[in-house]
Amino acid sequence: MKSLFSILFIICSISFQAQNLYSKAYGNPKNTPVIFIHGGPSGNATLFEGTTAHNLADKGFYVIVYDRRGEGRSKDEKATMTFKESFEDLKSIYSTYHIKKANILAHSFGGIIGTLFTEQFPEKVKSLTLAGALFTQQETYNHIVKQAKEHFKNDPARLKEISEIESLDKNSAVYRKRCYDMAGKLGFFDMPHPTPESEMLRTEYKAGEFNKNNIRNPDSPLKFYQNESQNNLDNTSVLKSISKKGIPIFSVYGKNDGIFSEKQLNDLKNIVGKSHFRLIDNCSHYLFVDQQNDFLEFIKLTLK
Repeated sequence: MKSLFSILFIICSISFQAQNLYSKAYGNPKNTPVIFIHGGPSGNATLFEGTTAHNLADKGFYVIVYDRRGEGRSKDEKATMTFKESFEDLKSIYSTYHIKKANILAHSFGGIIGTLFTEQFPEKVKSLTLAGALFTQQETYNHIVKQAKEHFKNDPARLKEISEIESLDKNSAVYRKRCYDMAGKLGFFDMPHPTPESEMLRTEYKAGEFNKNNIRNPDSPLKFYQNESQNNLDNTSVLKSISKKGIPIFSVYGKNDGIFSEKQLNDLKNIVGKSHFRLIDNCSHYLFVDQQNDFLEFIKLTLK
């Protein structure tokens, strides 16, 4: 059965390089379309594509991945990294694959893009799924700094570093980077107890072609903060507005994703509704690798 699916993916997968925008589709075009929006700025869809896209297509979805302009495999030195540009890229995906309406699956910073796109173009979105996605950015940064102060309370050098972070412009690429660097030092992105399945997925990814194409553009965050005025957002009201328009919002997060506070996740659960919200145990930020089966089951149950 698995080999049959592999053959189907080879037949049905379509790859495009129009206007330097990398994209690829997995599965049967007649199935329910799902468009994956990766994180960033300076991200790409290689980890999701290399580990999860084809398995999600196995569940009966038409899965489309792409790298935003100027990021990953979509090289473009003239990219501005603004939300407007991101919306144009996303609309081009709809056109390329002849899709009128799709389910948006947004990870990390992609959640900001997916949420704003859904608000602006509701006629194009069947549902919005936030997967380990940002929605109240300053709350996330505040939470990281607060946890760092507690964790490093007996470490003068780290406390000095935290104080330097707090003195930075909150609407700057440097502030964002140093907050996430600190989160990394706290182990906030790490799965607490790696399973054999998650280790295998990561090992196969690291040894494969997708990891070789894990291209990071260090200029992306700088350009984004230089060109985009909306750069530190609280999308609470936007999500409530989307919900009132009748567009279903689903949320799936790792229980051990340290960049989100318990309050943030409870607030989100109240917005989307208890039945649309899922926390996955022994799971951090990259939930589609940490606990892929649970992640896929949630998507299957909600989007079908």
